[in-house]
Amino acid sequence: MLKFAAFVLATSAVLIPPVVAQSGPPKGSPPKVVNAVIAGKNIKLDYFSPSMRGRKIYGALVPYGEVWCPGANWATTIAVDSDFQLGTLKLKKGTYALWVLPKENDFELIVNSNARAFHLDYRSDTDIGRMKMNLKALDKPVESLMFEVRNDAGNKGTVALLWENTEASVPIVVQ
Repeated sequence: MLKFAAFVLATSAVLIPPVVAQSGPPKGSPPKVVNAVIAGKNIKLDYFSPSMRGRKIYGALVPYGEVWCPGANWATTIAVDSDFQLGTLKLKKGTYALWVLPKENDFELIVNSNARAFHLDYRSDTDIGRMKMNLKALDKPVESLMFEVRNDAGNKGTVALLWENTEASVPIVVQ
């Protein structure tokens, strides 16, 4: 019996891979949540955050001229507990999917009613509307895709997407 136990221990040490500590950006695309309050109204963005990991993003991993889910795994969503305006679109309180059409010199934000879409299942027939995003070059690269909701003043704010060397944003106004 003792020989059998020694055999099991020896073979399991060979067959079970060692656990190695990770360093650098996270593997995969971890889930992220941004919660913000503007004029007493709650805004929540849910998304998955991929990392650059040495890759060129815009115009390569994220091709120009193709609709893209800004994130991974499931569609990025925005939920607001009051009626609101996102860019030029007036929307009822609720949850919406956000998609982006990146082009070399401008980005369009697409608001879609299918907030439960898989990140590769964009369907234009559920679009609510599109708007041009404000673009700004960043001084330092942003390794992992991130969203921010900024409280600008009163009932106004900004929803911003930051990744690689680009910030793309639209204004938000809550009712």
